[in-house]
Amino acid sequence: MTTTHEAAFASHRRALLGAAYRVLGTVQDSEDAVQETWLRWQDVDLASVREPRAFLLTAVTRTALNTVRTRSRLREEYIGPWLPEPVSTDAAADPGRAAEIADDVSLALLVVLESLSPLERAAFVLHEVFAAPYSEIAETLERSEASVRQLVSRARAHVRERTPRHPVDESAHRALTEAFLEAVRGTAALEDMVSVLSPGVVLTTDGGGHAKAARRPVRGTDHVLRFAAGVLAKPEVAILSWQVAEVNGRPALVGHDGPRVDCVVWVEGETADAQTVVTRIDMIRNPEKLGAVRV
Repeated sequence: MTTTHEAAFASHRRALLGAAYRVLGTVQDSEDAVQETWLRWQDVDLASVREPRAFLLTAVTRTALNTVRTRSRLREEYIGPWLPEPVSTDAAADPGRAAEIADDVSLALLVVLESLSPLERAAFVLHEVFAAPYSEIAETLERSEASVRQLVSRARAHVRERTPRHPVDESAHRALTEAFLEAVRGTAALEDMVSVLSPGVVLTTDGGGHAKAARRPVRGTDHVLRFAAGVLAKPEVAILSWQVAEVNGRPALVGHDGPRVDCVVWVEGETADAQTVVTRIDMIRNPEKLGAVRV
């Protein structure tokens, strides 16, 4: 029985959107890449396609890489650090988008993937996430198989280096997030956070020039606490209402200004010397990146 274009595409849409999101780190760009892939897919002779999933993953990855190349100048001109776009994944979120994009793609992983070159990122995603063989990836990226093996090896080593050796489990992650919630609400002194901050903690804020944020990552316990205290004291932040919500499959802090989402804050924890500590804090305040976060 012949499979229609629509049925074949629908069965792989989740994988396509997940692949694009991992490569691009932005929601609208990922959805655009999938839509462009769909438009091209409609003109393909299905009888000539042996494996639709492999064909479509190749197409969406190439489209995503083209998007990365065309926006490279915009990224260079971006004001301050660039962080990926968060997506709500709780029960009340857009079920289609949550399932297709971010239910198993943590923001911490996206930050690490962003530090790779576009080709390394695409090769890593195709091989490590979607189990594509090296030969298939070589065709997708238009590189030799030996070159692809090197790309995946470098990417794997970099991800391993940037990933906590002893990551915290879900309950510990939620406990750290709720500890931050108490601090930002003022129900606990910010200084009390010292005990759960790693000496090498890094705080990165992304305002994109649209909201107040640090132009460079803030490093070290003292500097992070000083910066956080300054931010929380600002009138536009002090009026925010805060809650713990599920973002990209993990608990995160979401700050609301009335009906508007003002920022998303997430923490990365690690277990060291039998103690759970925060190694990274990321805050997105760029309103252009908060459209997929539930109000």
